[in-house]
Amino acid sequence: MLKILFIGDIVGKPGRTAVLKILPALRREEKIDLVVANAENAAGGSGITQPIADELFSAGVDVLTSGDHIWKKPEIYPYLEETDKVLRPANYPAGAPGKGAVLVKTGDKGDVGVINLLGRVFMDAVDCPFVSAKCEVEKLKKKTNVIVVDFHAEATSEKVAMGYFLDGVVSAVIGTHTHVQTADERILPNGTAYLTDTGMTGPFDSVIGRKKENIIERFVTQRPTRFEVASGDEQMHGVMVEIDQDSGKAVRIERVQKKA
Repeated sequence: MLKILFIGDIVGKPGRTAVLKILPALRREEKIDLVVANAENAAGGSGITQPIADELFSAGVDVLTSGDHIWKKPEIYPYLEETDKVLRPANYPAGAPGKGAVLVKTGDKGDVGVINLLGRVFMDAVDCPFVSAKCEVEKLKKKTNVIVVDFHAEATSEKVAMGYFLDGVVSAVIGTHTHVQTADERILPNGTAYLTDTGMTGPFDSVIGRKKENIIERFVTQRPTRFEVASGDEQMHGVMVEIDQDSGKAVRIERVQKKA
């Protein structure tokens, strides 16, 4: 049985600190085979850099996924071309730096495919995530039955639709982006683990990772304000999925919430 931990959107230094404090012991105690984390907000709350990626890898993360903020730090572009451990959404137009999917070795438990996709509802225009998902799955299926999808999307309806679209085809569809963990974890009828949003890893004394005062001022005045990363009450939210590596079917899914 494969045990995979997916860590929700890592926000700034508080999020990285939570991962560094929690993950090494958790991975060891739970005997986790693979760790995937969404890190598109890991650098100052928006984007990621190579040193930050290396810091998260040193804590025990195997693959970093992203979303609509992947381009916020241009210095990451060359690294995206060099590595297959940091993904950008597969449905960005052709020619975008980096890769949208990767095959990861887990030792004697076989290989795991990881796919990163970006939603289109209430988001910037990109290629169809459903078509891209089908394309990436077809390529990975030639090498493994175990595939995990990070669907970085705003609309719950689009995420649920993707879950059913890939039910029985991939092992897990995990939603990211909203920074609020949902309570709808389940295994879909054909064996795919599903969660609409895995939540946030970062400062919970905040409005989805940002200073409360900044966000409230924006709502009240409707004037532009700088959204600074908050501090305090660092937590790591995510989801644990157990998968039969022979069939690729999920047998268990459980939400994770840990205080740093």
